[in-house]
Amino acid sequence: MRKPVVLITGANGEIGHGLIAHLARVPDVNVVALDLKPLDERLRPSCAAALVGDILDANLLQRLISEYEVHAIYHLAALLSTRSEYTPDTAHRVNVEGTINLLRLAHEQARWHGNPVKFLFPSSVAVYGLPSAETKVKSGRVRESEFNFPTTMYGCNKLYCEHLGRYFTRHYRQLAAERSASGVDFRAIRFPGLISAVTVPAGGTSDYAPEMIHAGAQGQPYSCFVAEQARLPFMAMPDGIKALVSLASAPTGSLAQCVYNVGSFSLSAAEIRDRVVKAFPGAKIRFEVDPPRAAIVDTWPADVDDSAARREWNWRPDYDADRAFNEYLIPTISDYYRRRA
Repeated sequence: MRKPVVLITGANGEIGHGLIAHLARVPDVNVVALDLKPLDERLRPSCAAALVGDILDANLLQRLISEYEVHAIYHLAALLSTRSEYTPDTAHRVNVEGTINLLRLAHEQARWHGNPVKFLFPSSVAVYGLPSAETKVKSGRVRESEFNFPTTMYGCNKLYCEHLGRYFTRHYRQLAAERSASGVDFRAIRFPGLISAVTVPAGGTSDYAPEMIHAGAQGQPYSCFVAEQARLPFMAMPDGIKALVSLASAPTGSLAQCVYNVGSFSLSAAEIRDRVVKAFPGAKIRFEVDPPRAAIVDTWPADVDDSAARREWNWRPDYDADRAFNEYLIPTISDYYRRRA
């Protein structure tokens, strides 16, 4: 018999590390991890299986269907924002075609075992595109329905996949003679800049924040590519994991939409620099603006309105800026480099 599992794509990434560690503590949850690279050895004992492969590989997905009964998918695999700008065609294939492949897999699995398949999708503030710095200041906390005009391939990919997920959940094959529910239960979170203390930044445009901390902990100089006043919403990784599993566990009837903002704290690049210098007095951080990359950050909101998530599935972050830096980021990253020394 096929084993009921939770499938996690992109399992080796920053979110994957935290999510697998969390699900390992949940009784009767069997995780199948999928990534382009072999899974981190520290995570393997927490998984029923760890597969190496590409979400664009139809043969691999057929193997998944034949061997496992998938009841939930956390689709974390993606080409991140900076790299997507350099290789937009590849980004589209990975971020869009890969997502369609997994939505189809979810639909087929739901038809096979007769239960809805929850499809958790990490989206991003990159779906927003504010037209000017003045608009960014005036807009304050941006709602899900505002300024959906992304200026990056990554943002376009994420926004389109949100619509694909909504389509598969609510409108799939709507002209069929005998229409039935697709079985896909798509739920997306538009994450702010996620900062992890246990993985190294992997190429996101908001990664200047964790890069500052890692450089400070190592005593290395760092040149920040955005201006001091550049401001974005951020979140500690434990809250990112909490948001995903909280949305996954929310009763379907309580959810009025498929896509939700989640917020935690908002900081300028200068405020992050000041916190890093306070923790590591020898830190040498300067600002050397890279105009194209800085311009992308300027199109993203300074903060997001997450009232829908708070109202519909009781979202509340555990970490404000002080706790994130003082109890999670600074101690954990410091200890990591201390042990490596």
